[in-house]
Amino acid sequence: MALDLANYRKQARDSIKAFWGNREAALRKQRESGNVHAGTRGAVIAGKNMDGFVALIKSLVEANGLGHAQVHQAKGLVVLPGYFRPTKQWDLLVMHEGRLIAAIECKSQVGSFGNNFNNRTEEAIGTAHCLWTAYREGALGQHPKPFLGWLMVVEDAPASRIAVRNAQPHFEVFPEFKDTSYLDRYDLLCQKLVKEQLYTATALLASPSTAATSGEYSELSELSSLDSFVTAFAGHVATQAARSPRGG
Repeated sequence: MALDLANYRKQARDSIKAFWGNREAALRKQRESGNVHAGTRGAVIAGKNMDGFVALIKSLVEANGLGHAQVHQAKGLVVLPGYFRPTKQWDLLVMHEGRLIAAIECKSQVGSFGNNFNNRTEEAIGTAHCLWTAYREGALGQHPKPFLGWLMVVEDAPASRIAVRNAQPHFEVFPEFKDTSYLDRYDLLCQKLVKEQLYTATALLASPSTAATSGEYSELSELSSLDSFVTAFAGHVATQAARSPRGG
């Protein structure tokens, strides 16, 4: 049975439009209320900016045989046990017949690249390592491995494209990090997260702030492409559906 990729490119463009549109609406609301000192944080927390990608995930679940699965994004329903800490809230969980089918993080970065890249990196690595260790210790039951996904939208801007100097007072950084921009570094992170088997698949989309009407985005490598992410996820869902007596 062929995989159904749910017209994901169109859905991705619509998701990008919603991402920037929600941010613009939240910032406009801040200005109208006179809260001009809130910066962009209000735009992040006021709108559900990544909901378009959640809709894409739901479409892939339904299209590949798990129509009865539950796709959770409500705060109280996205909690999983950890190994190094009691629990962790994920951005999205797919559950079916008491089994964890997938746990996915949907993140974004607009501006403040230097302040947030390291935080995002540490969070992504720690989250995955904590969950896989909990899985090994039986915290998720005796079931096949879930799909772990990390999807990131980063503003495509001069500040995210320019090469960043590395501080290396004692030892040199790995060669691949030399003369890299923050977008390059996010791409390397995504590739390494997959190569080290911390995540089943990752996706990095670079999009300019002017994309609210066009849905424009670009990708930096095959391994961190949306195509690789969507194909891997659809294949995982189809495999789990084939194992389930209820299926879709």
